[in-house]
Amino acid sequence: MSERKVLTKYYPPDFDPSKIVRSRGPKQVGPKQQTVRLMAPFSMKCISCGEYIYKGRKFNARKETSDERYYSIPIYRFYIRCTRCSAEITFKTDPKNMDYTCERGAKRNFEPWRDQSVKEETEEERLDRLEQEEEEKNAMVELETKTLDAKREMQIADALDEIRTRNARIERGEGVIDTVGVEDVYDADRERQEKEDEELARRAFETEAGEKIRRIAELGDGADAVEGDVAAMPGPAEVKPDAPIPSFKRTAKKKKDFSAALGIKKKMTGLV
Repeated sequence: MSERKVLTKYYPPDFDPSKIVRSRGPKQVGPKQQTVRLMAPFSMKCISCGEYIYKGRKFNARKETSDERYYSIPIYRFYIRCTRCSAEITFKTDPKNMDYTCERGAKRNFEPWRDQSVKEETEEERLDRLEQEEEEKNAMVELETKTLDAKREMQIADALDEIRTRNARIERGEGVIDTVGVEDVYDADRERQEKEDEELARRAFETEAGEKIRRIAELGDGADAVEGDVAAMPGPAEVKPDAPIPSFKRTAKKKKDFSAALGIKKKMTGLV
């Protein structure tokens, strides 16, 4: 098998490049055509042989620009051939409906979403429909606005009722009476707390016998008074002479012999 892309070509010995003459072909008559690669835009049935061509099948088609236009949009025509009988099939673009139209050679299969029995909508009908949709949209927006306004009015009315009730209570003096009652309760609690603090302080500076502990400065410079107060104060507990003196010396514990519990017999030594 030869190479597809060769670097050198074979020239016979009798090759004369001067004998090659450039010639131009005849000019194309009619609309300009070009070969393109495309896929079938819709499923169709060939009229000649009845072959079904599904949507998306690839063809080498001829494309031409027709003389027809839709709002300055050019309409293109495509020529393909049936895969079974090679009959020519033609279809063109449809910018108005954003689709394709089958011209000859085949029949487009039925598609429920493209039912042609439904009457096409005219310009007046389209305008009427758009106006009706706009009116329905405005009606919904108006209804939502009314609902929001009603909620806002209800909230304002509730707030006004609350303010009026509070003002009426203040005018009757209920608010002042409530404030005075709260202040009386606060004063009673503070007085009770002060009494409890005084009682705790008094108990902290008394002995078990109920005598008050005085400071040295209050006793004066006399040593006898100081000695009397010191003697009156409770001293440490007396040490009994018979009580043993504690010792902090570390003593070694005697190890227990577990050999008998484990069934180990000691060897008898010193026997003849």
